[in-house]
Amino acid sequence: MTTPRRFRRLRSVLDRRQPDLTVLLENVHKPHNFAAVLRTCDAVGVFEAHAVTPEGARPALHRAVTSSAGAWLRVRPWADLGAACDDLAGRGFQLVAAHPAPSAVDFREIDYTRPTALVLGQEKDGITAEALARADRLVAIPMLGMVPSLNVSVAAAVILFEAQRQRAAAGLYDPPSRLDPAIHRATLFEWAHPVLAERCRAAGMPYPELDEQGGVAGPVPR
Repeated sequence: MTTPRRFRRLRSVLDRRQPDLTVLLENVHKPHNFAAVLRTCDAVGVFEAHAVTPEGARPALHRAVTSSAGAWLRVRPWADLGAACDDLAGRGFQLVAAHPAPSAVDFREIDYTRPTALVLGQEKDGITAEALARADRLVAIPMLGMVPSLNVSVAAAVILFEAQRQRAAAGLYDPPSRLDPAIHRATLFEWAHPVLAERCRAAGMPYPELDEQGGVAGPVPR
């Protein structure tokens, strides 16, 4: 049961979610890496993540790494990279691919206050040629050792926390919430009352309103 104190925390976290900061994972198939990226996404306020898999299904999550982060993020699966890129570009996102190419710039030189999708590639082979062709910018993390790259989840954390730093300085985490009001209301109900939300969806009923303490102020299916 959601207490008033927990409800206030849920609402505070949701109020700071960023509708225009996301990741696009291209065939990141290892569950612990996928889960670790989602944990970082939750930490920096990402609202929705995107994952391209051959089957278009959400990869399995590694519970020890997510620490339940997957429950607080929307993960949109895609079977086709082009469709995912078209969707994001059509909504005004810049596609920033992490790839150590000669044309890549230092990851800190990008303006992450713009709508941004960070594109991350598969663990072994990295980003595909198709993803590189679709990217607006390529970024790299300076490496001073013998190993040429970081683990994909570590690279995601380094870059996303730079995005968080820039966005915090620009006031993008300040109230009011930047989410669409209808999406905010629906998500808050799902977070606060997941069992009731599932019953409402099964019955084809809209979510009832919530009062200021997180209580349900309307009829619910039984």
